[in-house]
Order: sequence, then structure tokens, then C-alpha cells
Amino acid sequence: MSKKVVLGFSGGLDTTYCAQYLSHDCGYEVHSIIVNTGGFDQEELDAIAAHAQKLGVASHTAINAVEDYYDTIVKYLIYGNCLKNNTYPLSVSAERLCQAVHIARHAQAMEANAVAHGSTGAGNDQVRFDMIFHQLIPGIEIITPIRDMQLSRAEEIAYLQSKGVHMNFEKAAYSINKGLWGTSIGGKETLQSHGVLPEEAWPTPCTQTEMQELSLYFEQGELKAVNGISYSHPVDAIKEVQRIAGTYAIGRGIHIGDTIIGIKGRVGFEAAAPMVILKAHHALEKHVLTKWQLQWKDTLSQFYANWLHEGQILDPVMRDIEAFFTHSQQQVTGTVYLHLYPYRFQVAGVDSAYDLMRNDFGQYGEMNSGYTGTDVRGFSTIFGNQVKIWNAVQAAQKTKADADY
Repeated sequence: MSKKVVLGFSGGLDTTYCAQYLSHDCGYEVHSIIVNTGGFDQEELDAIAAHAQKLGVASHTAINAVEDYYDTIVKYLIYGNCLKNNTYPLSVSAERLCQAVHIARHAQAMEANAVAHGSTGAGNDQVRFDMIFHQLIPGIEIITPIRDMQLSRAEEIAYLQSKGVHMNFEKAAYSINKGLWGTSIGGKETLQSHGVLPEEAWPTPCTQTEMQELSLYFEQGELKAVNGISYSHPVDAIKEVQRIAGTYAIGRGIHIGDTIIGIKGRVGFEAAAPMVILKAHHALEKHVLTKWQLQWKDTLSQFYANWLHEGQILDPVMRDIEAFFTHSQQQVTGTVYLHLYPYRFQVAGVDSAYDLMRNDFGQYGEMNSGYTGTDVRGFSTIFGNQVKIWNAVQAAQKTKADADY
């Protein structure tokens, strides 16, 4: 009986090679799986399934993980206002972890002898997939033909042609990875420290020129309505924000960061919905949370974003931070108003019953009603007392040193 291998399958060159190699050269019974985290429509999924069947896989499974992706990862990225290096909304790194978890579960359900993926040895994804498999299906064999044999693109194409595999072997000028929480773009400009992506490289062109108002309603931190229209699941609300803001080419950027494997990496991204939602959510939080809630959220968010980027989503500390995030969202309810312009946006204001900026407690720089001038005099004396003492001691020591000199 042939050994079973579950192959994470996208239908591209690398995973097509893996399907053929594992079946024809290694004698495995190949079971392909694609985990959709928002990057494929039904027509694309059907085409990938047909391609897998032509390759002779024993079975092909497509999992719609978009809502699970939101519920287990994206929701907390919003709660934490998470941006890697204050720039990148973790678009690809987050979805790879969701995909790896579902592939591992499928391999376990199939009672597979091995699990395979098409990662090369040059990027972060190989570590993310491997770690999740080690943690969820320990002991299973992990097969990575492209990485292990250090195959070139030309070698893969030659092998597939020898097997009679027909597909588009032309390499696109730019690699595109689309998902619910943004799209990454890689090309010759991102392989060096200097260079910007040309207009034609961006998947979503700017087609709007007039300012448009946008309102986002959050309920306990989750996006529930867009422009007054409610949605049954936040995923649908995110898609609507993307549909509107994407036409303004909002959320474009190039991220330079530290990879898991120790080298610097540069990638372009467009993430209209993530950037608009994160900034709107953060604006609402600044109105309804206290100073120290905001301070500790910022601290934990930086760690959470970095640890997630490095593939450590299953570390229990992540559940601890998520619990903090969730508790912090109890009063994060209200509407945020934004103005959209070509390539940019701005927050116009918020409306929340939990707003701490209330005129009955005072107006900053204008009038106070919660305290008197005498109160402030006493507070200022006490609040700065230790630093006053420190300065007095330093001055006394300097005077003594000068006298001794």
C-alpha cells in the first residue's frame, strides 16, 4: 500500500512539481489541499481543483477558512492595531499560519504518513509551515522537494515537461499573494534596498479622484457596519471596506523587515481595508480607553505582531495576550468617520457613548470643571516631588565637588 502524503497545493509551479515528484518518483499517494484565506474566488478554486486532478492526485480538498482566519487571527490583529515595524499589516505571515493549521488537521484526519509543502529555502514560509507541523502533528515526515533539492525554476519546468504536464510556465514580472488581510507584491524593485514599484505592478489601480466619506461602526472592537449597513460577519464588512477604499489605491507601501531566517527582506503590499480599519479602530480606542490601557496595548501589540510574524501563533503566551486584547475591547463601541482621497485618508472624528473626551469634565486648553487651580498647584508639587529631590541632591553634590576642587 502506498504511503499517504498531504500536500499544501496552490496550483503554481512549485506545488505542481511536488505533486508529480511525490507521486511518480517517490510512489506516494498524494492528497492535495488548498486553504482559502480570501485570495481565491470560486472560479479560481475550480481551476486549481481541475489542475490537481489532471496531475493524478488521489484526492483534492478545498477548505474555505476565511471566517476561521478572521476569528482566530485577524480579529486580534485589529484589537491590537498590529503593524509589523509600524508599517506592515502582516498580510501573508498571518494567512500562512492559518493555512498551516488546516493542512496539519487534514493530514491528521487522513492519517497521512507525511505532509509536504512547496516552500523554497529562501523565505519565512518554510519555517512557519514546519513549526506548525512539528507542533500539531509531531513526528510526521515533512517533505519539501524544492528546498531539499535546491531546484531552480528551469529544472522544475524541464521535469514537468518530461512528464507531459501542460501549464503556463511563464514567470510573471511580479509575484502577487492576495488574501483577506492584504496583498503582497514582489518584483525586481523589492530585491534591492532602493526602488519603488511601478504603477502597473499594483493589482488595484486608483480609479477614484473625488473625496468620499466613509463611516465604520465598531461593537466591542469588531467592525459590524460600513456606511450604516450592518453585516452578519466582520469578514463581509472588511470586504466592503476593501471594495470602497481599494479604488483610491489606499494602503500601498513597501516593508523592510527582519526575516525569521536572519536576513533582511523587502516586499510591497497594498492593504486598503486593513490600514483604514486599523487606523479607525485605533482612533476610537484613543477616545474610549484610559492612558494605561493604551500604553500596555501598544507594548503587547508590538510583541504579538513580531511573534506572529515569526510563526509562533501556537505559543500559549499568544492566548494570554489575546485575552488582554479581548477584555480591553469592552467599551470600544462607536462610529468612526473618515475621508477618503486618492492614495490617502484621514480620520474626521468619532461618535461613541463611551467617549472620555466629554465637555462636562472640561475642554482641553479652554476650561476645566472637574478640578480647581488650587488642586493643580498641589498636584504639580507632589507629582514632580521626587524629581525635584533628585535635582536638589545632584546640585548639592556638584556644589560640594566644586568646593573640594
